[in-house]
Amino acid sequence: MANVRRVRRIVRKIDPWTVLKTSFVVNVVLAVAIVLGFVIFWSVMVKAGIPQRINDVASDLSFSDQLIKGSDQYFRVVIFGSLVFAILSTGFFTLAAVIYNLVADVVGGVEVVVLEETLNVPQSASPVVRAPQRWPGTAVAGNGGGNGSSELPTRETAAITSE
Repeated sequence: MANVRRVRRIVRKIDPWTVLKTSFVVNVVLAVAIVLGFVIFWSVMVKAGIPQRINDVASDLSFSDQLIKGSDQYFRVVIFGSLVFAILSTGFFTLAAVIYNLVADVVGGVEVVVLEETLNVPQSASPVVRAPQRWPGTAVAGNGGGNGSSELPTRETAAITSE
């Protein structure tokens, strides 16, 4: 049976260096996901012929010869935009951690209530006492094996004496 108790914790400080490292990694992974998502989206659009249709409609309406030009320009814009996003959001999260630390010094931090679960081990009426484990081949009391001492070596005492 589990025993649950409420524990109150207060977050008083967030390490800005940790926030910087963590948010940088998360934002770079997010930027790569955005670029890969755009590549997949653009390849589906090209396979469906949508950019060519947009160019055909634009030329029919006399806007331009080609409204949508090569894919390289769009890929450069997406890569640049995702890198700028990663750098700016990393800076924003780090600045937010510094501001949180300043505000937490004044107001005391954020209180979080956590439920802590402990397992209750059933207690028997009489505790079980186990004999210490013996090393194999050691003398047992009364069989004449040794120095006349009645104390038998256990794993713990054998490890101490062998050092």
